[in-house]
Amino acid sequence: MKITLLGTGSPMPDPHRAGPSTLVQAGNQNIVVDCGRGCVMRIVGAGLMPPMVTAVVLTHLHSDHISDLNDIVTTKWIMSPVYTPLVIIGPVGTKRIVDGLLMMLGPDEGYRLDHHRDLREGPGLVLDVREVSPGDSVQLGDVTLEVHRTDHRPVSPTVGYRMTHEGKVAALAGDTIPCPELDVLVRDADVYVQTVLREDLVRTLAAFVPPLEERFTDILDYHSTVQQAGQTAARNGVKKLMLTHYVPTMQPGSEDEWRALAAEHFSGEIILGPDLTSLEV
Repeated sequence: MKITLLGTGSPMPDPHRAGPSTLVQAGNQNIVVDCGRGCVMRIVGAGLMPPMVTAVVLTHLHSDHISDLNDIVTTKWIMSPVYTPLVIIGPVGTKRIVDGLLMMLGPDEGYRLDHHRDLREGPGLVLDVREVSPGDSVQLGDVTLEVHRTDHRPVSPTVGYRMTHEGKVAALAGDTIPCPELDVLVRDADVYVQTVLREDLVRTLAAFVPPLEERFTDILDYHSTVQQAGQTAARNGVKKLMLTHYVPTMQPGSEDEWRALAAEHFSGEIILGPDLTSLEV
């Protein structure tokens, strides 16, 4: 099982970091978890082409986690010699998002069908959308996805995924604060992937922009801090901790500073870094 951080950025645009997205490769599956801005470019950077993506798995429907969904949908369709419907898995509400996406892409789909005979002979732009809830289990090839509740309120529902392949477990939590369900999700995982923020840096940044100070500090109550991610990993016997979706942006050269905050609580390996940082378990 290989886990690649496709995008490690945040809602604030960064020329060096794509939006939040993670690639899990196991068996014959290439699973993209969330798909923030620039995700398709990073998929190619990871050595794949869009037709090779077998599923997109969404943790929640915040715009920064789904903004590149239309690009994955379109490029997989138009680049596939033989199109296989893309599987899209997400919490309740995902079907409504995809319906709206297909409405937006309607004119484009029509143009391409008018122009390309081979596309007209295929199934068209067809998607396999599956809404899931905590407690559900989904089989993607030889990868099992267990769905767990997370806590990103007022965003609801939000879920995390525990992926198992040949005895290896990757727990992808998405945006959440510590909660009992998160403990169950990550317990004894080979790798736990957590989005994180630095409270000290968020407060410093907010103070420089008084008109937006409240909006900036609001994010503190529904994301895990770096320290909390370390505590969650230690509490649940996680083997490796992988941090992503850095808020605010992790500056070059500050990686050890971020790592040290998690290491205060977790003695295992801590992985973080630029887009396309990867790990095999």
